[in-house]
Amino acid sequence: MSTERLIYLPLGGAGEIGMNAYVYGYGKPGKERLIVVDMGVAFPDMDGSPGVDLILPDITWLAERRDRIEAVFITHAHEDHVGAVSLTYDRLRAPIYARAFTANIARRKMEEQGHAKETVTTVSAWPEKVTAGPFTVGFLPISHSIPESSSLIIDSPEGRVIHSGDFKLDETPLVGEPFDPKAWAEVSKDGVKALICDSTNVFSPKPGRSEASVGPEITKLVQAASGMVVATTFASNVARVKTLAEAGAKAGRSIVLMGRAMKRMVEAAVETGVLKDFPKVVKPEDAAAIPRENLMLLVTGSQGERRAASAQLARGKYQGMELKEGDLFLFSSKTIPGNERGVIRIINSFSELGVDVVDDSTGLYHVSGHANRPDLERLTEIVKPQIVIPMHGEHRHLREHVKLAEANGMTGVLAVNGMMVDLSGNQPTIAEYIETGRTYLDGSVQIGALDGVVRDRIRMALNGLVVVTVILDEEDEPLGDPWCELMGLPETGRSKAALVDVLEADLGQWLARAGAKIIRDDEKLNEGLRRVARQTALDEIGKKPEVTVVVSRLS
Repeated sequence: MSTERLIYLPLGGAGEIGMNAYVYGYGKPGKERLIVVDMGVAFPDMDGSPGVDLILPDITWLAERRDRIEAVFITHAHEDHVGAVSLTYDRLRAPIYARAFTANIARRKMEEQGHAKETVTTVSAWPEKVTAGPFTVGFLPISHSIPESSSLIIDSPEGRVIHSGDFKLDETPLVGEPFDPKAWAEVSKDGVKALICDSTNVFSPKPGRSEASVGPEITKLVQAASGMVVATTFASNVARVKTLAEAGAKAGRSIVLMGRAMKRMVEAAVETGVLKDFPKVVKPEDAAAIPRENLMLLVTGSQGERRAASAQLARGKYQGMELKEGDLFLFSSKTIPGNERGVIRIINSFSELGVDVVDDSTGLYHVSGHANRPDLERLTEIVKPQIVIPMHGEHRHLREHVKLAEANGMTGVLAVNGMMVDLSGNQPTIAEYIETGRTYLDGSVQIGALDGVVRDRIRMALNGLVVVTVILDEEDEPLGDPWCELMGLPETGRSKAALVDVLEADLGQWLARAGAKIIRDDEKLNEGLRRVARQTALDEIGKKPEVTVVVSRLS
């Protein structure tokens, strides 16, 4: 029996949607040479991660084995797959490989973080291959809601593994490559050990629809509109951006792109030759001279993001443009679970302005970029893998996908973040469990999710803050009463007196009664003052705030 083994280890993206990071390894246990597939981010929310800019996978396990990493391969340019590549580069220092469009986006990210753009190498589509230690890896085109999305064909001495990446089976995607069943049958004909597969839409029972089905419906909608038309979609969905622009052009409207991401994605698609024949675009400052019924704005912010163009327009003027009664706003997108509140806030703001909002509830103006249940079955039927390992999904998606694989006669493995699967031989086994988690990008600093920073921020947000300051002279006698500063708390409480006065009086009384032993001991003094402040606040306003005590000794 061989002493080498082939391993698969998800560090992000398995058990959640977002923050994708997957590791494959081959070699003796504990000495495997490693490749990394994708390095993505997740987005924060005010409930669980207030003030945080981005969430990255915890790559401690990888960083400790940096000398064993051969390469990082990026399947496509969505943020949940490429967003962390520049933020983790300092710790991994491995060469990065991607196809042209993805490489263009990755290089921009690397340069923003001060890394050389030469760290990213452009690879052509299959059959070109990259040798990375014991692995050879090729990018097999597959359709998705962004150009040049690819599955990875990963060969090692232990056989062929296919990492699907995000995909849908679209034979008319308009921009980017169509799904090619013959190419897939060809790469699978000699046997595939494992298919590591997208699970996002495993609960959607009908076959996915083509991007080509959306255009005629959007064109009809735009042609029927009388005022200005504004449409939002994911900026990275270049095919949809083009469909929207063409619908506007057919209706005799000038096209205006608004939002940094929208401009950046269209630029990247043009630079890499992915996007051809895009309708002529007018700058926002030039659009003011064009009658509003002859305008169509394509804007960012389909998920209700506060700083994106949609939200800015919902609040009033943005880059000189303003929506008015009788205008039309189209969401050519699906609201990702968790973003509903932000989207509904924008819809209501537009409603107050008299703007007609059309969303995807009819299914006419958006199609998903992920394979539905019958499409997953179709791909596994073509590939015929020994093993199916679901990824890119919450736990419920992964579990359902395992059941689907087993119902179709394949071995399914439920592997969530941190589960290392040994794919050697004919029977996959769980080799070990790795500590995984999240890292927060907070401003320009990366912090561990368990470092307590965000936890303290949540506590302050929930409870408010009292800062208590005490000054003691050379004899450890208080110089006057303690004084308090309040943040996020009501000004008066039950006693109808100012809360700050009640707190200072109670703290002053406690300090006057405290013995010399307590006053000389910083820890006991801090704890006593904190306890009194919390109890007084509870009596006055019915809640215990966070308390910070500052003791200054003049000795």
